[in-house]
Amino acid sequence: MSDSVVSVSGATREQLDRAEDHSAHNYSPLPVVIESGAGCWVKDVDGVDYLDVLAGYSALNFGHAHPALVRVAREQLGRLTLTSRAFQHDRFAQYCEDLSRLCRKEAVLPMNTGAEAVETALKLARKWGYDVKGVPPGRAEVVTCSGNFHGRTISIVGFSSDPDAYTGFGPYPAGFVSVEYGNADAFESAITDDTVAVLLEPIQGEAGVLVPPVGYLAAVREVCTRRGVLMIADEIQSGLGRTGETFACDHENVTPDIYVLGKALGGGLVPVSAVVADWPVMRVIGPGQHGSTFGGNPLACAVGSAVVALLETGEYQERSRRLGAYLHGMLRELPVRHVAEVRGRGLWAGVQLAEGMPSARAVCERLLARRVLAKDAHEGTIRIAPPLVVERDELTWAVEQLADALAE
Repeated sequence: MSDSVVSVSGATREQLDRAEDHSAHNYSPLPVVIESGAGCWVKDVDGVDYLDVLAGYSALNFGHAHPALVRVAREQLGRLTLTSRAFQHDRFAQYCEDLSRLCRKEAVLPMNTGAEAVETALKLARKWGYDVKGVPPGRAEVVTCSGNFHGRTISIVGFSSDPDAYTGFGPYPAGFVSVEYGNADAFESAITDDTVAVLLEPIQGEAGVLVPPVGYLAAVREVCTRRGVLMIADEIQSGLGRTGETFACDHENVTPDIYVLGKALGGGLVPVSAVVADWPVMRVIGPGQHGSTFGGNPLACAVGSAVVALLETGEYQERSRRLGAYLHGMLRELPVRHVAEVRGRGLWAGVQLAEGMPSARAVCERLLARRVLAKDAHEGTIRIAPPLVVERDELTWAVEQLADALAE
């Protein structure tokens, strides 16, 4: 740890040591061991309650153990959990229909994790490029953005600009061009006859909750339409209510050609992801060309349909708009000697620490000592993304703890 503000009990230390001894060290978690959760709160092995303002990087948009989602999952667990896609099951058609309706698209390709869904979208775009656009074989290009985070598979880290993500894992697949995020002119300049798609996050989460300039998404959409290029929106973190709309693209009335969804689609219960598009794009994938043993399994479909039902009420989008405005207002009142900038939209904020402040990790450790769970994004940004079920007084308390932690 970067400073010694967090003390741990014997029970917590024993769990941390066992994890250190027997699990890969690909994460550096805060020193807390959680055993249960409900709504916005979790409890550790010593019975201490913490307010969770990370929400599993948006996987827990509906909070821990949402009663409606748990009820559906328990019922489905006792009926049927897996058939593989070798057979049809009775939850599949309903789920695909529900998600298509939410996205205002025609077809769903179900997967499990966000990175899988991104890889699927890239395959789909390349196949469309060859079969529909007429790009010569082996020459399809996808334009990506600097600062992106789309997962950690080999192809994805190959076009990352984060040294921790890409160093030591090459060689990487070709066919990706990177341009400045938020610069629509740079994107258009990168397009060639071989360009099949642009892949972007409507708001870059891992980069520090970076919101592009107003009009950027609309400009990219216009360029894609005019130049015959697919627009792929990675809404894995930004989608499903997080920003105050169902999708972050909705803020500019933009509909991408392909949605990439994950995280909150599984309600915080099971890994669920999906690629959603209209048939002129989706039909280029045929039997045997892509698949997943667990993708679209009965349990995932049951939970996914229940998530869609929650979102279709509009309650969670409205809560994110209303409470997000309150959260951002409080964060912007923090002293400028502590906070240089507050970015984000809805119940999603990146708090950029002022020069000379401790690292974001150190501040998150101070928050842990104050029973608030947050996480750093790189060295200088604290990201705050509570479950959308959070209450106003809980946000007030969280920001008060943050103010104290910054002043320490």
